[in-house]
Formats: sequence, structure tokens, C-alpha cells
Amino acid sequence: MIKNISASYAGHIVDSELGLSGTPVNDRKYSSGELSQSFSWALELSKLMDDAGYDEFWMAEHHFQPEGFECIPNLVMLNLWLSTQTTNLKFGCGFNIAPMWHPLRLAEDFATADILSNGRLIFGVGRGYHSREVETFGAPLKNSDDNRELFEEQVEIIIKAFNNEEFSHQGKHYTLPAPVEYRGYTLETLSLVPRPLSTPVDIWQPLVSGNPKGIDFMAKHNIKALVATTPKDALNERLTMYQDAYARYGKTIELGENIALGFRFFIAETQEKAIEQARPYFEEAMKFAAPLGLLQLSEEQVSAVATKNRASVELPTLEKQVENETWLCGPPEQIAEKILEISEKYPGVSRLNLGSTMGTPLNVYKDQLQLFADKVMPKIRG
Repeated sequence: MIKNISASYAGHIVDSELGLSGTPVNDRKYSSGELSQSFSWALELSKLMDDAGYDEFWMAEHHFQPEGFECIPNLVMLNLWLSTQTTNLKFGCGFNIAPMWHPLRLAEDFATADILSNGRLIFGVGRGYHSREVETFGAPLKNSDDNRELFEEQVEIIIKAFNNEEFSHQGKHYTLPAPVEYRGYTLETLSLVPRPLSTPVDIWQPLVSGNPKGIDFMAKHNIKALVATTPKDALNERLTMYQDAYARYGKTIELGENIALGFRFFIAETQEKAIEQARPYFEEAMKFAAPLGLLQLSEEQVSAVATKNRASVELPTLEKQVENETWLCGPPEQIAEKILEISEKYPGVSRLNLGSTMGTPLNVYKDQLQLFADKVMPKIRG
């Protein structure tokens, strides 16, 4: 039963010359003034969602993107400000890229914002996928094992800091506190000042690849998962792996419990019209994601996506994504029916996240969110 409905915005400001026939990603470069429009977009979306009855608004942390795709470098700061401009909406950190932070600075910043917003921020962490930003901040990404090792130690530190009045940590990457003398005694523990309003803090993480190591870590620490744009054939496998991992730690959850299911969507009078109207945004997202290795395309396909020279290369289609149920396109009744069908299949699922797509103009995304709130939300919310 769907009880919580949220939407996402990764921070793009690109909304012209879209699709495979539009400007190649590497040929784009926006001014600082243009890039900062992501903050005003976030404000407009927040106010609409607050008025329309959405529960949460999730945004992403990213750095060094003059191409205009992911332009929000500090989620905690932005979310705290947005909480002062709205009334009920909660704001999700989707996600703070932990390897680019010292874990205690991230814990302090979130705890401060949690108190100042009266509990309206949601904590989320990720490992990262842009080499340009993670490696520039001095953390590993190209070596996946090193990245996971650092990330998992950081999360363990954050959990200790959130949930204990005093804590210490000895690991490969961090010794906390530092072994120094302080005010005449040997320092043995630290206290996070301040600590969050309520503990234990809910922690969210993207469940992307279905790697058993990552899922086991999430289950061990009760980390909740956002499962976004996953083909229906793989979705059941990942939710089952997550449920089984919890069982290994003696925890019983329903299939889909502690999960937010994410879909991209587009509403129109018919499915055919929805697909045609959404196609430029689908293609723009492919242009963004394919060269980063996120779509598992061949070198020939990636090259075709990155340039206008597509020749006869076969590329993914939006029609196929609709068939795989990673996109929900059609009239409101059809989209509501599909969501209810999925929620019945996975009885533990209570949270739905609507993903934004690179290139979607602000006015189009606002119209779509309002349509969903007016026409779909009343049919699916438990």
C-alpha cells in the first residue's frame, strides 16, 4: 500500500536543444549565473509539492558539472533553506557522496540541519559514480573495492556518532579520536555536538547494481534502499536479495519493506502521446548517462550517443523502457493501475519516488507533478 509519495530532482538546468539530435553533452558549458538556477528551480518545485500534498522531495549532491546536469554541491545547506520556505514537505539527501566528506563533518552538518529544520531532513549516503568529482576530492572511485571499503567504514563511523553519547573508532582509514593529550588527560572518546533530534537516524542508500556485498551491508545496518528505474525482470531479484539479507541477520521484513520504488513518468491523453512527448527527455538522459557507464551500452552505442553521428547504430528506446516498467507513460488511470499492480506484487512497498529526467523543462516537470498529484495520487495512496 502506497503511503508515502516523493519526487526527485538531480539539479539539472538543461532544457533546450535536447535529445539525440540536440547539443552533445561535452559541447555544453553554462555560466555560473545560469548554473545557480538549480536553486530557484528547487524552490519552485518544493513549493508546488508542498501545496500539492507530496511527502518528500529528494535531490542529489554533485560537483564540477558546467554542462548543467547535476548542479547542487551541498544538499544539507540547500535542504535546510528550502525547509524555511515550505510548511510540511520533508527533504531527502539523495545522496550525500560519503567518500567526498570526512564522516564526522557530514554527521555534524546533518545533525545541525536536522535540529534547525525540526526534523524535516532525511539522511542518505552514496558511493558516487563520477570519477571527475570523487577522485578530485582525493577518494577512490575507479577502484571499486577501495571505494566500498572507505564508504562502509565512513558509514559505520556516522552510525556510531549519531547513536552514542560517546564513541571511538579504530579502522583502516580513521582513528577516532586522534591519540592526543587534551586538557591534561588522554583523549579516548568523542561526542558529536550536536546529535540529531531523534535516534536511531533513518539512513537511505541507492540500491543500484544488486551487488550482494552492498546489500549485505545495508541489511546489517538497517539501511533503507531507493531502488530506481530498475527493469521489472531485475526488480524482483533485488528485492528478494534485500529481504534475504535481512533474514541472515535475524530480521524479518516483507518483500519490498524498507524500500522506495523509483520510476520516471509522463502523463498524457494516451500512452503513445506520452511516449512522444517524453522522448527528448529520455534521449537527453541517455546522452548524460551512457558515457558514464551507467547503461551498460557497447562502445559503439556510447560513441553514437555522445555525438550526432549515429548512423545505423541501434540504441535503447523509450518504448522498451515502458515495456520494462522503468518508465510509466500514459493517461493517469493507466499509470495508477500499473502502480497499484506493482504494489500488490510487493506488499511491503509503501513508498513511491517519481524521478525527474535530465532536460525536462521546469514548467513541464511542474505540470507533470501537478497532474500526478491531481489525477494519480488519489487513486494510489493508501
